Amino acid sequence: MDGAKPTAAAGGKQELEDALLQIMQQHHHQSFHQRQQTERAKDALRSAARVADLLVDTVDDGEVQELFVNEKRVELEARALLGTIARYRKQSDQWLAATNEINSVLKEIGDFENWMKIMEFDCKSINAAIRNIHQS
Repeated sequence: MDGAKPTAAAGGKQELEDALLQIMQQHHHQSFHQRQQTERAKDALRSAARVADLLVDTVDDGEVQELFVNEKRVELEARALLGTIARYRKQSDQWLAATNEINSVLKEIGDFENWMKIMEFDCKSINAAIRNIHQS
């Protein structure tokens, strides 16, 4: 029986070494694939960064700055236009009030003129009545 044990131990030792060797090979294989994926990812990242740099360079040929300057200019002109509109609105309101006042005055003048015509007619009627009475 003692002879069986060393053979079994030697066979178990060989299996253990084979299992460890297989684990190491799998580890190296997985590490190799992981390094390849990492390199591909780094290449893709560098390419994306290069594309982004090229896009920024293309757009940033002064056009972006010019757009910002134009936007500021448009904003300033819009504010100035709003101020001008406010002044014109105030002036228009003043003109409207003045024309309404003139219309009221003209209406009063028209009413006074009409009253004067009525008074003239009444005076002529009274004068005619007094003449008729005086002549009779």
